[in-house]
Parts: sequence; C-alpha cells; structure tokens
Amino acid sequence: MEFFTAYKEPRPVRLPEMTRTFAYESLHYKYGRDTWENQAVSLDHIPNFDQLSTLEKYNAAIFEIASNAPIRVCENELISGAATLGAAIKHMVPATYNGKLLFDSVSHLTLGFDNVLKFGVNDIKKRINKSLSNQTNKKNIETLKSMLHCINCLEIWHGRYIEALSRSKKYAGNLKNLQNVPFQPATSFYEAVQSLWFTFAFTRLCGNWPGIGRIDAMLGPYLKKDLAQGIITIQQAREVLAHFFIKGCEWVRGGDYEGGDAQHYQNIILSGVDENGEDITNEVTYLVLDIIEELGISDFPITVRVNKNTEITLLKRMAEVIRHGGGIVAVYNEDLILDALTDFGYDLKEARTFANDGCWEMQIPGKTCFSYAPFDALKLLQDATLAGYDKNKTCFDTYEGLYQKFLEDLKEAVENIYKECSYDSEYWNLRAETPCSVVSLFTEECIERGLSYFDGGAKYYVISPHIGGLPDVVNSLYAIRRLVFEEKKVTFPGFMDILKNNWEGYEPLRQYVLNHYEYFGNDNDEVDRIAVQLLDDFSDICQSLNGRSIILYPAGVSTFGRQIQWAPERMASPHGRKKGDVLAGNLSPTPGTDLKGATAVIKSYCKANMKKLVSGAALDINLFPTTVYDNEGIEAIIGLIQGFVKLGGFFMQLDVVDNNILKQAQVHPENFPTLSVRVSGWNARFVTLNKEWQDMIIQRVSKENA
Repeated sequence: MEFFTAYKEPRPVRLPEMTRTFAYESLHYKYGRDTWENQAVSLDHIPNFDQLSTLEKYNAAIFEIASNAPIRVCENELISGAATLGAAIKHMVPATYNGKLLFDSVSHLTLGFDNVLKFGVNDIKKRINKSLSNQTNKKNIETLKSMLHCINCLEIWHGRYIEALSRSKKYAGNLKNLQNVPFQPATSFYEAVQSLWFTFAFTRLCGNWPGIGRIDAMLGPYLKKDLAQGIITIQQAREVLAHFFIKGCEWVRGGDYEGGDAQHYQNIILSGVDENGEDITNEVTYLVLDIIEELGISDFPITVRVNKNTEITLLKRMAEVIRHGGGIVAVYNEDLILDALTDFGYDLKEARTFANDGCWEMQIPGKTCFSYAPFDALKLLQDATLAGYDKNKTCFDTYEGLYQKFLEDLKEAVENIYKECSYDSEYWNLRAETPCSVVSLFTEECIERGLSYFDGGAKYYVISPHIGGLPDVVNSLYAIRRLVFEEKKVTFPGFMDILKNNWEGYEPLRQYVLNHYEYFGNDNDEVDRIAVQLLDDFSDICQSLNGRSIILYPAGVSTFGRQIQWAPERMASPHGRKKGDVLAGNLSPTPGTDLKGATAVIKSYCKANMKKLVSGAALDINLFPTTVYDNEGIEAIIGLIQGFVKLGGFFMQLDVVDNNILKQAQVHPENFPTLSVRVSGWNARFVTLNKEWQDMIIQRVSKENA
C-alpha cells in the first residue's frame, strides 16, 4: 500500500495500518463513487411546490437533504458526518424538482468555523432570535427565519448520525464525541476536530464549497491543553486529525474532468501571526504537515503564511513535504500581504486573521462575500488595441503610443466590469435573490443585519477584477517594441498582416522572435519593467473605482486554467505564438520562455509592487525531482521560499514533477491513480484531468524539465 511520491524514497509511515487503509480506499474512489450514485433528494412530493417563494423552496430543499440524505459511517472512522449527495460535487444544492436541480450553491469563501468551535451553533441560534426580535422588515424576518430553519435541519441531520452511531458499541467513542458538538462549544481537541468536520460536512452536503481556513489557529489551543493534561498523546492527535483529511476525500471518484477531481476550494492556511501579531505556529501546524507528507492527500490545498521571522524548523518541514511532489503546499508572504491589506483599508488586527477564498485570493474569513471577475488582457490587446490586426484600423508610430492606447482600453474594460457588478446592478440583484441561508449562518453580520450572504449581509462585499494573460501581453508589447520600433525589421502595418495570417510564410521571423528575445521570467529588466508598469497601472485603475459604493474592488491576477478556453479565441501573438496556442497561466512565464531557472522566474515576478495586488497574484514554480534530493535539495527549497519572501513575492505554488512521469500517466492512468499536481488554486489527481488540462500541466513545466 503505497502513496505516490516524486522523491527517491517512499513516504514515511507514522499512522496505524487501519488509518492508512482508510486513506488508501478513500483515494481509490470507495466513497466518492458511492456518493455519485446518490445524486439528490426529490422535492416532487411537496404539495403546491410551484406556489412557494424561492426562499421557501430552498428551505424545503435543506429540510429534505437533512432528513433523507444517505447516512454513511465508514469502517473504523474516528470522526463522523459525510456529504453523501453527488450533485453537491457539481456546485449545486442537491435537491431536484421534476428532475431538475434548482439552486446553485456558494464557493470562494471561508466561513467562520472558529466561532462554531468557541461558542457553538446554539449561540448562533440565540443571535438569530435576538435579531428577529428587533426586525420589522418582512424580508429581513424571512431571511432570519430561514437561517433558524437551517439550524433545525442541522439538528435533524445530527440526530440521524447519533442514532446511526448508537447501533454499534464499536462507535461508542464517536457517539460520545459527537453528542454535544457542534451545538455546544468544543471542550477538547477530539471534540474540536469533530465539530469542525461536522459543520463543514453539513455545508458541503448542502452543496457549498467553503475553505477551512486557519486550522492550526482553531485547533492548536485545544491540543496544547489536552497534551498538557495528558488527555491525548501526539500520536493519537495525529490519527484523529488524519481522519479529518481522509474524510475530505469522500468526493474522490475517478474519471476525467476539465479541472480534475479535487476542485472544491477546501483550502487550509497554516502558521503566521494572530490578531496581536504573535506567532500561532503550534503542534497542529506540524501534524498537518506530517499527515500530508505521509498520505499525499491533495484535496485540502495548504498555504503556509511565511514571514521574516518564520523559524527554520517550519521551513525545513515544508521543504520535506514539498519534495514528495503533488503541489500541495504553497507559500504566502505574510508581511507583504498584511501591508497590502492595511494599505487597502483593513484594520491591522482584522488583516492578521486573513485566509483565502479557497484558491489564493485574500479575504477575512467568516466576514467576506467574495467574487472575482476574470478577463483576458491578451485578447483585449489583440481585438481592441490592435483592432484584430487590421492595418487599416490601427497604426502606431511609437511604442509609447501603443502602450497608452492599450492602457485606455484596459481602463474601459475594468470600468465596465465595475458597472456590470456594482451595487444595484442586474448582477447584484440576481445574486441578492439567490438563497444561501446555510452559508449566511456562518458569516459575520448577516444575522445582525437580517440580510443573506449575497444580499449585503457580510461585513465585507468584495468583487475583484482579475487580469489574465498578463505575461503574454507583456511579451507581446516587448516583441513589438523590439522588432518594429527599435530594430525596424518590419513595419507596423506589415507586422499586423503577418499576425493576421498566423505567421504563415514568415517562419524564420517567427523563430527569430521566439528565440532571440528574453521574455518575462528570465530576470531581464528590459521586459520586466513592462510588467511592473502594467501591473501598477492596472492596480491604480482598480483603486480609482474602490470606495464608490459598499463594494471593495481589489486588483488581482489569475487565469485558473482559463488559458485553455481562451486559446481558440486568441489570434497569433507578437511574441511568436500561433493561433490556438495555450499560453501563460496566472503570473507565470509563457510556457517554454523561462530559460534561466526558478530563481530568475522569482526575480522577474517579484519586481512588481505586489502590495497593490490585494487580491493576489500566483507564481507557479516547477522543480525536477533530482534537484531536491537529500539535504542539498531541502536547502534549495528553503532558499527559494526565503528568497521569494525577501524579494517581495505574494503567493507561490511549488511543485516537484517529472514530465516523463506525467507522460507515462497519460498513457497508463491505471498505474498513477494518486499522482497529484498543482493545477491553479487547487490540486487534482493528474489522471482525473482531461487531455487538454493534462497537456497544459506538462507544457508549463519549466524548459529545463522538459
């Protein structure tokens, strides 16, 4: 029973064989395929269902889910509760009427699970009743009553598990541990893990995809107390926590999909400081890394908050986990992110609690309604600024004139996003009518305001424009500047004709453009300055719109794999790529252009003022397995992390991957069922990605690993 590793030695064994078997079976589809067989509950039997309001239909759906979703108690599980309806895997509330799913669900958020552990769900119920006593508006009252109804449904679901566990003395420990949570505050580490899992599982059962957040900050104090009192050993704690991670594999079902089988945004954040600036790194931090190192579970992408004071012990453990591959552990530059958040207007104490939306975008957990608006800047350059390469509609005498026109087009695009998503727009009103009471329960101020998560209930309402294709815009502008305006190898109209015809008949010139210039990602100041300027200008445009309403409007950079769907719509590019080529992801170099290794890529990326990119910008770094062997490899990974933080990076995704192994997995997927790769803000088993996405992963691996 082995778990895939890119390292030369097997993963370590610390957990009991029974727990390892549970993990192995979960990763090999035992529970995911069972979940997929039970898609949804039916609402067809409800009298006069068509006459119910949207919120009443949602309430009925949550009740049926809680009352009739299959109950699953896995053999030898240590914590209980399971999201057993397959439609939830599709980001839908798993309830149908006349065979159709009715409601989309909620993702890109981290809920206030910490308050459940500290105060219990019964405290939420008290807050709802108090708010109800102060409300007179009918809509507010209906919203609050729906939240109360969802707690009642949670109680029903909880009761069904209590009854199921009562059937066998084998699960007496589970029964005792689940008896009071999540309704009462957790009193031990074991209860805290169970409370966190059960609450998370219920939100997932109802179709939502929340992140977990700062799991060590939440669970660490419980473990510290229990260890001191001799209630639990570190080995027992590791096993209990391992069951949390294994239970999170309950949707693993094989097959192949556009984004793989683990894109459910259940991200975890480790380490960093608390609201008072004190380091929270604790035993749970290291237990999580132990579990991931041993089992290679990639369903909970992990990001460690690293700062200038992070101890070498933690960096070493990160490196030891990273070298096994899978892309599971990523890096936040905590110091820079805190500066970014406070510069943007967040209170420092609140900023210090940051987590993410389930990918990498910053948010204050349990207090934020977040969405992002992606757009393709390369297509904007090609279609708007360069008029579809129509030489009769576009011509520039200088590079400066070209850049200024692109900046005008960029500003218009970003302003249009703001108008389309602004308060009281059609987008806002449609979202406001989307029922989401389960999520509203765990989002601060929804209860006090009597408003849902989507209807302005959350303390912070964030819409982030995300520029995509930026490295390719930078490379395109650089190629035009060099080829047309500096070297004058071709006229501007002539170059437009060449690009419009997909470089046909000009292969020597295309090869010159591809191979003669050093593009973004090679620590070349000449091209990197374009990236710095463009990111500055984009951030300034976003900031000029921020504060005009209750909506916060932070800048971000991402593609999240959209470079695949964008490819057919793009024309040939000035930096030598042909129509339909899959190009750069996130803020990483165009595939095949990073010629000088990981250090040069990091240096190019870090030249930009990342403090202005409040929503985040991801850098993908791929390392060949032999470069991270032994102590020298550990030191190399630590050096990359420390250099990234010192140079002012924002977010870095490290993966250790061999292209030859990936190509073998394409041909013989049956031999690599648990081979994990970092996709974007999430991980996936490589063999569950469809061919296009697999090819993208292979293509983006740095040229020295090709």
